[in-house]
Amino acid sequence: MSQDLEQNKRTAVAFYELAFNRSQPAEAMSLYGGPTYRQHNPETRDGREGFIDFVTGFGKRFPHKKLDIRHVLAEGDRVVLHVFARLFPEDRGAAIFDMFRFENGKIVEHWDAIQPIPEHSENGNGMF
Repeated sequence: MSQDLEQNKRTAVAFYELAFNRSQPAEAMSLYGGPTYRQHNPETRDGREGFIDFVTGFGKRFPHKKLDIRHVLAEGDRVVLHVFARLFPEDRGAAIFDMFRFENGKIVEHWDAIQPIPEHSENGNGMF
């Protein structure tokens, strides 16, 4: 089972890097997506094409974006990426949790939560 977890982690990272940082969401979905793709982000249509259209539009709106994966966690059929996202160079950024569900080594479902990085933190620990 641990081998599957490690492979799923590598797959999630490769999918994310290819789709978002290399701006090739169709290729990412072709290589790493399952036959179906269930979406839980309310700003994105369900399905493989919904993901491709969203990421394509996102890349056009923010051509200088950089999504830096800081942590990768896996349990069961899920992988969670903790990501530092900046949409443009002077952006403070956001902390993102993206969770993917796998079937047969392919990504078939997605959830996310996004939190902007504030100017001030009451604890000084940072978001990462």
